[in-house]
Amino acid sequence: MKVLNIHQREIQQPKKVIAELFATLSSKNDAIWPKEKWPTMRLNNGLEKDSKGGHGPIRYFVKEHIPAKLIEFTFSKPTGFNGTHRFEITEIDNQKTLVKHTIKMKVSGNGLFLWGFAIRSLHDALLEDAFDKIENQFSKEKKKTKWSFWVRVLRKILH
Repeated sequence: MKVLNIHQREIQQPKKVIAELFATLSSKNDAIWPKEKWPTMRLNNGLEKDSKGGHGPIRYFVKEHIPAKLIEFTFSKPTGFNGTHRFEITEIDNQKTLVKHTIKMKVSGNGLFLWGFAIRSLHDALLEDAFDKIENQFSKEKKKTKWSFWVRVLRKILH
């Protein structure tokens, strides 16, 4: 089964500011990943090409990193996840930036079950939390995307 999963959000900040946040991804001072609520993203060599790591049971390596533009990862686990996920940063205008995350993969075998039953919903909630984290660094009114009933059930089961 082919999967194309896209999340995007416009952030009211210049691209340079958002790019500085993305440069912290998977570091001790990570300003993107919602590690307060989700398993921490860890990469053995930071955002360097071929750096290995992941978050929770999801494993991947850095396929490509173009600072201030793109970070692309290739899945290595779970079995049956064949493809990539990527963050992109695009300037809309001098004060507005589009942040986009895309999963493009084929799922097979147990991957079909994992994606359909749990990971898709958890992934969607995690990404919205990450985008909230970015946006909340620049806003007095804190955004908090509500988790679906299914995400709340899965998190209770998994914790």
